[in-house]
Amino acid sequence: MKNLIEAARRKWDVIVVGAGPAGALAAKQVAARGAAVLLVDRGAFPRWKVCGCCLNPAALSTLASVSLGDLPANLGAVPLKRLLMAARGCQAEIALPGGVSLSRETFDTALIEAAVGSGVQFVQETNATLGFPTDESREVVLTQAGRQFSVQARLVLAADGLGGKLLARQDNFASVATKNSRIGAGAVLPTTPEFIQRGSVLMACSAGGYVGLVTLEDGRLDVAAAFDRQAILAAGGPGAAAAKIIAEVGWPMVDGLAEQPWRGTSALTRKAARLSCERVLVLGDAAGYVEPFTGEGIAWALASGVAVAPLALRAAERWDESIGQEWSDRYYNIVTNRQTTCRLVARVLRHPTLLRAIIHVLSYKPTLATPVIRRLNAPSRILQGSPL
Repeated sequence: MKNLIEAARRKWDVIVVGAGPAGALAAKQVAARGAAVLLVDRGAFPRWKVCGCCLNPAALSTLASVSLGDLPANLGAVPLKRLLMAARGCQAEIALPGGVSLSRETFDTALIEAAVGSGVQFVQETNATLGFPTDESREVVLTQAGRQFSVQARLVLAADGLGGKLLARQDNFASVATKNSRIGAGAVLPTTPEFIQRGSVLMACSAGGYVGLVTLEDGRLDVAAAFDRQAILAAGGPGAAAAKIIAEVGWPMVDGLAEQPWRGTSALTRKAARLSCERVLVLGDAAGYVEPFTGEGIAWALASGVAVAPLALRAAERWDESIGQEWSDRYYNIVTNRQTTCRLVARVLRHPTLLRAIIHVLSYKPTLATPVIRRLNAPSRILQGSPL
């Protein structure tokens, strides 16, 4: 509470709502350039997230561009070497062009620490509500332990995720889920079964969804899945649905999978109606999302966190409506345009017969998957060429 009281006593250049990868990295980048930045999150850290424990080469490239390239290795991240895809009666092993697995508890906390090291003030377990704009600032109402504080900022960055509520009261801001979008679900098991090799990403696919399995840096098993709602209802829960898919592809049973506590997400594939309003820019998962597979979601979040920093500095100095349009265009080129490949892969995964045929072919010639894998993992050229 002391930190929140202190935060309410001053006017901030930028308030970032949401301390996930997008928000924490954006806060770090803006603060490193001399701005006064407040980072707020409703959660308590370290905290576990349903998905996002894989950092692909695109994500690692973005971290390197902001002098955080050594961070994953220093945290004990596990290098990823192969993707094993399976459907009923067939499986294929595909080489991965790099990437690592790292728990979100460890990764997110490290990014927040990096932000704080750049001068960011961080307040957790605090809910944020967007208030009204003035000529020079935007109000954010922060609530912690039943007490409310009104805080002013020259700019607000909304990075509060898929289910974010910061902009819920704003007209024409509700994100729209794609029809029949799958929902995410995940769990972490204390140990990894022997059949799952360290450094491998396993992906079991069926008509009702898919399940990803990967070993974390501390030996735990991260399980992340995307399900049709009907598949969860038919199986009696996400854990049972995951166990059913794994059994269907012929892999050994993962002990305790169905009984483990699971968490879910809202619809995974969705589009934000707008990415800005007066003195507000939207980024990260709050700006729209598509079903990810091997680390794409984190890569998009990190890229948006870096890309927004130069615009945030300009907006904090002097807000202009053109900045909002400039951010929408920039976000499209860096993130939205790159999500197209994941959309196409997601469509293939919904057709079991076609998927089995593709996996059968890849089992004999896995290099046929190289163009898709390269596209999913390639760093953004636009981001690399930007003055960050």
